[in-house]
Amino acid sequence: MTTPERPALSQDDLPFALLHRDAMMLVIDKPAGLPVHRGPAAKGRSMPVLTDYLDALRFGLPRRPEAAHRLDKDTSGCLVLGRHPRATAQLNQLFRDGRIGKTYWAIVEGEPGDDAGLIDLPLARRSPERGWWMKADPAGLPSRTRYRVLGRGRFDGAPIAWLALEPLTGRTHQLRVHCAATFGPIRGDEIYGDAPRDAGPGLHLHAAIVSIPLNPKREPLEITAPPPIRMHAALAACGWRAADKLS
Repeated sequence: MTTPERPALSQDDLPFALLHRDAMMLVIDKPAGLPVHRGPAAKGRSMPVLTDYLDALRFGLPRRPEAAHRLDKDTSGCLVLGRHPRATAQLNQLFRDGRIGKTYWAIVEGEPGDDAGLIDLPLARRSPERGWWMKADPAGLPSRTRYRVLGRGRFDGAPIAWLALEPLTGRTHQLRVHCAATFGPIRGDEIYGDAPRDAGPGLHLHAAIVSIPLNPKREPLEITAPPPIRMHAALAACGWRAADKLS
């Protein structure tokens, strides 16, 4: 049995914006709902995944780029791709060493008591049957997130806050669990909040800024992704304006 040939894609066919391109890497603005890999949630289904589009991002190189880190399916924003194996390995190591800075924007359903701080809350799996679902657990793996409150407001009659989150460790669903356990769930979270499955506002978590130190003699390369439309109303309720720069 032969596999049907996948039709060639052009840049105009891609469901995401290209934020940065150089000889070593690409940075794309991954949309929410697009898995990076064909994992259990996408297996056997017609759901598109990022790997379906990578051949269109070769830009003349013999191999397609590869993701250098992960973003959850429901999280949007900056995703770094290595353009060749050596570049991917170098980027992988920078991520493992914690040298690449990542800042996420989130809208949480709650009222943080402090305007900034550190969440130091170990995480463990909820159960072997749900390996991707996590919980706060003193016996779990060390997990730390730095946060800043960028704005506060009310939405649908309830208090919300706009946060900048910097994960200092890279646990599965770390930001979602840390927010739910500390302030209140991230808006639109179907797992750690009470958002209706497949009918809610979408997860309000966005990888807004990535900072990559490629040259020790230069400032890190900083790339930003504007917040998706689904987050605009809640962000505006907290004082954000579309003309504002990311920070």
